[in-house]
Amino acid sequence: MNGVLFLLSLSVLINYIDRSNLAIAAELIKHEIFISDWQEGLLLGAFFWTYALMQIPAGWLVDRFDVKWVFAAGFFVWSASTAITALLHGFVALLIIRVILGLGESIAFPSCGKILGTYFKTRHRGFANSMLMVGLALGPALGMWVGGRAVGRFGWRPFFLLLGLAGLLWLPPWFAWMPRRRDTPTSPTASPGKTAGVLDILRQRSAWGTCIGQASINYYLYFLVTWLPSYLLRGRHLSLRDVANAGGMLFLISAISSAASGKLSDRWVHAGASPTSVRKGMMLFGHVGIGISLALSVVATGPLFVATLAFTGAFLGISVCNSWCISQILAGPRMVGRWVGVQNFVGNLGGAVAPVLTGFLLGRTHSYDWPFLITAAVAWIGGLAWWFVVGPLEEVNWEAKRGALSIPDYPAAESARP
Repeated sequence: MNGVLFLLSLSVLINYIDRSNLAIAAELIKHEIFISDWQEGLLLGAFFWTYALMQIPAGWLVDRFDVKWVFAAGFFVWSASTAITALLHGFVALLIIRVILGLGESIAFPSCGKILGTYFKTRHRGFANSMLMVGLALGPALGMWVGGRAVGRFGWRPFFLLLGLAGLLWLPPWFAWMPRRRDTPTSPTASPGKTAGVLDILRQRSAWGTCIGQASINYYLYFLVTWLPSYLLRGRHLSLRDVANAGGMLFLISAISSAASGKLSDRWVHAGASPTSVRKGMMLFGHVGIGISLALSVVATGPLFVATLAFTGAFLGISVCNSWCISQILAGPRMVGRWVGVQNFVGNLGGAVAPVLTGFLLGRTHSYDWPFLITAAVAWIGGLAWWFVVGPLEEVNWEAKRGALSIPDYPAAESARP
């Protein structure tokens, strides 16, 4: 499954380039079609409307149907949307295509959660999930480094067109490497009428903890993805090239930090440490650290400001590497798609608020101070949720709570358990 893990990581990288590319070109688009800061915030946040609303249906789809084909369909929609963006003119057209992009990308994380929760053993999931986070961090990093230079030299339209068409090259190896699902009965006495669903997930206190924690992650992540380039350009008066370097550095450090943190957490667990203490502790440490770094960046100048950007990237990697691993353990392989869908739905409500609220505050105060301080506070709240609201990391006994499940199992599901 190493090839599949590579493709999943690559898909997340493409996913985050495609969702963050508008931020790179935002200032050029703003002056080309003559929109306000408020409208710019709407464009940056429009992606999250359908992305968030489709998370629960997406989780149901990947639990009910073969994740291989569901993921491929979503990938095609979002890559095509990126390419079509280059052909559009006007605020409304761009708003609509961003909504369609969110529809396609909504399938990504429920699919990744389903695959990792089914085919990968618990003691290896920290590193496996951290590889997804490496893709998540490298997407904005490459988008800012390469995209910033490409947009500055060739304009934003060729960049979007090439990005969308090149993304479609991911599909052939996916069809070749990802195995098809072969359904097997869950048990001889499984009752098709008794199936755990979204309400059963919402009855779990730990589910609410993961949802609040994910909302916190998405708030500060999407704040950085959507507004960091504009902040560096307008708030810190950097050149487009320096914006690309500074933003790329932050996300590159995040990728390295995520991979190292995921591997370290797996080693601690394998050595006998409590999975609950290790994985929840890493989440708390990362959230507290990124909040401090964001708060300090408001007053930092010169080399100290560069250092706060570096620390923000490092704590970002730590704070995301175990988030989906925790959910996969709690949900188990048969319910992981739906749990991740619920968690990502609530989480992306935070993601949807961040760019719009930042645009509103910027229009009212003409300062980035309040957006940064609010984002820091949100990070601290999320850390508390991971530590105090999420309970012990043990798979929920769904059968005891709702009777035998009728969700088709996977042939590797039993071997994926610890």
